[in-house]
Amino acid sequence: MSPPVAPPGWSRWLVPPAALSVHLSIGQAYAWSVFKPPLESALDLSGTQSALPFQLGIVMLGLSAAFGGTLVERNGPRWAMTVALICFSSGFLIASLGAATEQYWLIVFGYGFVGGIGLGIGYISPVSTLIKWFPDRPGMATGIAIMGFGGGALIASPWSAQMLESFGSDSSGIALAFLVHGLTYAAFMSLGVLLVRVPRGEKPAAGGSSVPSALTGVQVSARSAVRTPQFWCLWVILCMNVTAGIGILEKAAPMIKDFFADSSTPVSVSAAAGFVALLSAANMAGRIGWSSTSDLIGRKNIYRVYLGVGALMYASIAWFGDSSKPLFILCALVILSFYGGGFATIPAYLKDLFGTYQVGAIHGRLLTAWSTAGVLGPLIVNWIADRQEEAGKHGSALYGTSFAIMIGLLAVGFAANELVRPVHPRHHVPAPKEAADVQREQSV
Repeated sequence: MSPPVAPPGWSRWLVPPAALSVHLSIGQAYAWSVFKPPLESALDLSGTQSALPFQLGIVMLGLSAAFGGTLVERNGPRWAMTVALICFSSGFLIASLGAATEQYWLIVFGYGFVGGIGLGIGYISPVSTLIKWFPDRPGMATGIAIMGFGGGALIASPWSAQMLESFGSDSSGIALAFLVHGLTYAAFMSLGVLLVRVPRGEKPAAGGSSVPSALTGVQVSARSAVRTPQFWCLWVILCMNVTAGIGILEKAAPMIKDFFADSSTPVSVSAAAGFVALLSAANMAGRIGWSSTSDLIGRKNIYRVYLGVGALMYASIAWFGDSSKPLFILCALVILSFYGGGFATIPAYLKDLFGTYQVGAIHGRLLTAWSTAGVLGPLIVNWIADRQEEAGKHGSALYGTSFAIMIGLLAVGFAANELVRPVHPRHHVPAPKEAADVQREQSV
């Protein structure tokens, strides 16, 4: 299953489309909120219960990325993309069976557990490959790959809403929508499996000239990286930034409806789905735009923007969001652009601190922060909203407490970013050549 090595003259710009075919597919996870209201109605679920497949999917994303990162490095991106294809598509098929039989545990198991494994393996599979193809522009390279994950909902959200409108929003309609998703994504992801290539010893650039060797400068193994304070500072940074973003994203459709339920122009179901698509566009744009900006201003500075300005955006929504739809939408779009940018920039931050040696495995371990955030974000927003609704509150009052918590979490992430320093030399691999030799021995 090892991918073919790129022949001489192979353009590195052919690799990003392979990454995008996988990330655009698994990015459907960000459109889960479109399925929440139909599931709650069809299966009599609470908001917290309907979030469970998404939460478990994000948990499994982080865990499978952490435990599978070394396997991805060893077996190569084609193996990883194949595993991702099988798990992600099978998850939808199992969820379809669960919806058809009204067995919610099957939806949780299929979409959340099985599909979540596909999310994790698929997410990290092209990242380290692209960093090795683009060692001169790591922020841009990871932004290209991870942009697709953020943009997946831009396609999936209106597509899912249209299917639910056509098939019906009862259990049989949801089942058919899940079935179509699973089959379609299997076909699309197979394009990436067939197209992906790995670079030769010296990476060929698009014009035929060489780019700098990936194994130069500071190099730290995955085993050593997790023993450094820098790794855990980045873990906190990613966890706080993701928690804040995912808190809006997972409940986006019902949230905007709640905020303006009492206004003269309440938000319709189709408009709420459009809002989810807009958030996906901001998420996607932030992944390439902000990560490319980090190549110019540095990783620490860009995370100061993500975390500091993000807290201000949350405060603006909490205080003034229900009085102006444009303000609410604008602040949410900025937060989601920072959310996406944070994901796309973190591999380059890892590369700066730990080098490209085993960066895929280090990235996989760091994504346990995403697992934690995948539980925290939806739990904070949904649990508090459910409790506030039981207390007789409605509208924007359902979210005031949870937004204040998000502001505090972003402040914690900002402080952690300020503590990041270069890795101590005692953690470095002795020499690039030796690191390559060790990596070659581990792959045998």
